[in-house]
Amino acid sequence: MNKKLAAALSGGAVLVLALSGCTDGVDEGKVDAWAKTFCDQAQSQIQKRVDAQQTIISTAADGKPADVQAADSKAFQEIADTDRALAKAVQSAGVPPVENGEKLQQDAVKELNDTAAAYERLKKQVDALDAKDQQKFADGLQGVADGLKKIEKMDQDALAKLQSGELGKAMTRQPGCQKPKRAAAPTATSGPAAKPGASAPASAPASAAASASASGKSE
Repeated sequence: MNKKLAAALSGGAVLVLALSGCTDGVDEGKVDAWAKTFCDQAQSQIQKRVDAQQTIISTAADGKPADVQAADSKAFQEIADTDRALAKAVQSAGVPPVENGEKLQQDAVKELNDTAAAYERLKKQVDALDAKDQQKFADGLQGVADGLKKIEKMDQDALAKLQSGELGKAMTRQPGCQKPKRAAAPTATSGPAAKPGASAPASAPASAAASASASGKSE
């Protein structure tokens, strides 16, 4: 059951490396400048997000409910904080110099802030779980994993439009928007077209839920 949940959470959005589409009549220099401004601000936040997800993976290896609860709670808050910081980065970078740039910017800011709020709700849900009762804790984490699956879709949507066309291509050329470093994980999978946060980091909270659930049922 939990393996299926983890598999379902394989997308994960932080930023982009795989892009498609094009935009005619765009000033490439201005687009590159916008991408640099955004990516320079976003770089540390992308790394913080991956670090938070990686913490959940490493904590889940032992699977004690109290440890998993603490790791999930802290990580969800940290991810919420990074989403808000990314929203500020999009805002401060200014209107993207592409067609419908103002709407793209407004939508990305709103969706990132909405995603941050959703992660904070998930944190509260984790905090409310009874870590002293392993079975109840495992059952409760099922609900957390379900909520995480919905948030992942929000995550993917939040920057998807910014990541299309010439603007997205310009972002891939910026070091700040490249795939961040992370500690090796058992499920790590990467490639030149992978998203930062895809594979293991994206499913990290689900992996924690899976491990804790297994722990609760086996002890």
